[in-house]
Amino acid sequence: MHSKREINMRGNVSKSLIPLLEQVNAGLEQAKASGAAFEPEIIRQNLENLSAYMLPGPEVSLVKDSILTLQNHQLAARIYHPEPDKQLPVLLHFHGGGHMCGSIDLYDPISRELAIAAHAIVICLDYRLAPEHPYPCGLNDCQYLLENYPSLLNGYQYSEQLYLAGDSAGGAICTSLVMNNINNPKVNIDKQILFYPSVDYTMGCQSIIDNGQGFLLEADKVRWYFQQYFNIQDANLLNTSIINTSLEVSNTAENSTVSRLLTSASPLFSEFTADMPKTLVITAGCDPLRDEGVLYAEKAKQAGASVEHYQFSELIHAYMLLSKLIPEQYKRTYEIIDKFVSKN
Repeated sequence: MHSKREINMRGNVSKSLIPLLEQVNAGLEQAKASGAAFEPEIIRQNLENLSAYMLPGPEVSLVKDSILTLQNHQLAARIYHPEPDKQLPVLLHFHGGGHMCGSIDLYDPISRELAIAAHAIVICLDYRLAPEHPYPCGLNDCQYLLENYPSLLNGYQYSEQLYLAGDSAGGAICTSLVMNNINNPKVNIDKQILFYPSVDYTMGCQSIIDNGQGFLLEADKVRWYFQQYFNIQDANLLNTSIINTSLEVSNTAENSTVSRLLTSASPLFSEFTADMPKTLVITAGCDPLRDEGVLYAEKAKQAGASVEHYQFSELIHAYMLLSKLIPEQYKRTYEIIDKFVSKN
């Protein structure tokens, strides 16, 4: 008799991903049986281990490590310039990892691919991570980069066009920056590229339930990520503030400080206007975060913004880190990006 985890795994998921998922799910079952708890360092190492499943990135003419200096700290950044003799748009790339994991090194192949596909100078930032630096520390780092990225490009030609790109938590950062700067005259974001973005910290979408087990990213881990990110000491307080049935916030949840925080921080509940950047949303059918990405695209389109949405029905969360297993879909993703940025 198959467990629920096994049945879910064998839904519409790509056959190329099943061996990995079987291995991961067996490990999860063993960890839960032993009572093992989530630990930041273990979670970080597990994400870094996915580099074994990543194709190497393409050659880029200029790749340079740099330092972004803020008032009280410094952050590593990496610049990718595919054509140093040309004036190109700038793309700020924010990596995923649940606001707790990820690095410019792990995401190097993706940054390289983005530079080629988007015909842009890519800047990837090692923003600060939870739980050592909870919300809004990492987001503030990215806001600083948004306002000060020209300081990293002294001596390089670049146009005034500005793109944002990010996957998962990186997508949360992109959409949060759009939300927070919609009326900022100093910031003009032309386009945003979102891969399976995390835009609903209330976990209120149906796919959290439907795809919450068996597909690499699990609902209980998402909840734990958010507990660390928002520095919520009492897990029960977080659980009672999570909305599991709809996008409607109950009266009880509205009166909760935690619930107000989760809702106000969620880009899905922000103001959508026709003045938003042109937006590309790419979702995965077997992803717990699928529905919130779809809803984000729908709400932006209803507001009059220019939006394109593509879904790979057979893929899972974090598929961009599994390119060796799904090379055709990985290649197709960058073809979609190329087409998107080439439009006026």
